[in-house]
Amino acid sequence: MAENDNKLINDESIESWNAVMLIYGSAIKEMGTKIEILNDEFKHVHQYNPIEYVKTRVKTPESIVKKLKRYGYEDTIQNMMEYCNDIAGVRIVCSFTSDIYRLADMIGRQSDITVIAVKDYIKNPKESGYKSYHMIVTVPIFLSDRVVETKVEIQIRTIAMDFWASLEHKIYYKFEGHAPEYISKDLQECSKIVSELDEKMLQLNEVIQEAKAEQE
Repeated sequence: MAENDNKLINDESIESWNAVMLIYGSAIKEMGTKIEILNDEFKHVHQYNPIEYVKTRVKTPESIVKKLKRYGYEDTIQNMMEYCNDIAGVRIVCSFTSDIYRLADMIGRQSDITVIAVKDYIKNPKESGYKSYHMIVTVPIFLSDRVVETKVEIQIRTIAMDFWASLEHKIYYKFEGHAPEYISKDLQECSKIVSELDEKMLQLNEVIQEAKAEQE
């Protein structure tokens, strides 16, 4: 790693850093397995696969430091674990909006998962037009000598929402968070189109399911 990366690496031992990142990486694996099992169970019970795909990531040291500084915290491992809720991130992409709430409920009912916070940006979109369902949870990571309750951010959205969010992310970095007003307005308009598309696709799927049920 670069010598001037940040205090997270320079001021604390490499062993401590690697141990912490091992825990977050393990939390990603743990959540990935849980989500895969829930998806298989749903498919078995309902003959329907609610998840299109799952993406995971662990934040880089640079991203962690920027976030801590933005919120006025010193960039230490202790602060990172206490104040950063999204170091371990899981994004679940579904076909329909109804799947989002079903999956969120299924995840929340897992006996070893604790839901810390929920932000429903679908019912209450951000000003930019961003829509997604966010959960901050803790999952237990069983090490040889202790159990570590580790925070994971889960984002659940439709394919259309994910496409919109990906474009917004690219624009955000292109203009360093200050996109021209006409682009911001176009993004907001696209967000409305995404909502209309999701609603129409959900209605179409319900009609298809009803037609299939009648044929059985």
